[in-house]
Amino acid sequence: MKWFACIAVLAFTAPHARCKDLITPVMSTDEPAAGKRVRQVAPEYEGTEVYHSLYLPTDWKPDGSYPVIVEYTGNKFPAGKGSGEVKDANLGFGMSGGRKYIWVCMPYVEEGRKRNATKWWGDKKATVDYCKVNLPRICRQFGGDPDRVIVCGFSRGAIGSSYIGLADDEIASLWAGVFTHDHFDGAKTWGYPKSEREFALDRLARLKGRPVLVSGQNGSRIRDSFLKDHIELAEFSFLDVPVKDLFDIPEGPVVHPHTDLWMHRESKYRDRVREWLREIAGE
Repeated sequence: MKWFACIAVLAFTAPHARCKDLITPVMSTDEPAAGKRVRQVAPEYEGTEVYHSLYLPTDWKPDGSYPVIVEYTGNKFPAGKGSGEVKDANLGFGMSGGRKYIWVCMPYVEEGRKRNATKWWGDKKATVDYCKVNLPRICRQFGGDPDRVIVCGFSRGAIGSSYIGLADDEIASLWAGVFTHDHFDGAKTWGYPKSEREFALDRLARLKGRPVLVSGQNGSRIRDSFLKDHIELAEFSFLDVPVKDLFDIPEGPVVHPHTDLWMHRESKYRDRVREWLREIAGE
């Protein structure tokens, strides 16, 4: 797929033509079951507030095999009503619509390893190790196909898909593809260690040519200002999403264009993401 052909210029769907928006299932403490999103505490973190969420698709069966979406959340962002909490993540559910894919939202483990971090990375090593231990465990227990795992994230999570998801060769080997929305590792320098572009490029090199869909209100800007000079590192695609055209902001839960809820509304932009996802999952 040629990177310069992958910016979507898509027609706006009029409000009266829209289907009903998706609603992310509320996380519960129930046992895992088809169509439920549940809170899980890993054995290593019993007695703490560190947890991840697990959603099994509505068509899930115990003896099935399913692709997996692993999500990292954005920072706490009061202007957009973003809590930074695992329980409030939405992107992965918008990607799948609740069917065919297991959806896991992984935590950033706070310093001290007693709770999840709602801003930036917490204890980076603990955060990386949590995923490396728990993702294979979840796949074994619930039929996740380890060869069809996609890591994704919004905002902080878009950066984290690389900063955490490509932190070393072991965690990088877990992914069949990467999807980011609004931000990208290396697009700018932040205030945490090794956020500079040279380090981001080292992380991206661990992809070894695997597919990456870079989405955002200005996805093409990340291409033009950064990735066009490093296009050999992955199979890059780019998608500009005019969130302000999809919603009459503030509208319902969408109070800011920087949101992980945009795929809860039917649009050709969502269709593009889902088409990419199906290609990765081999549907």
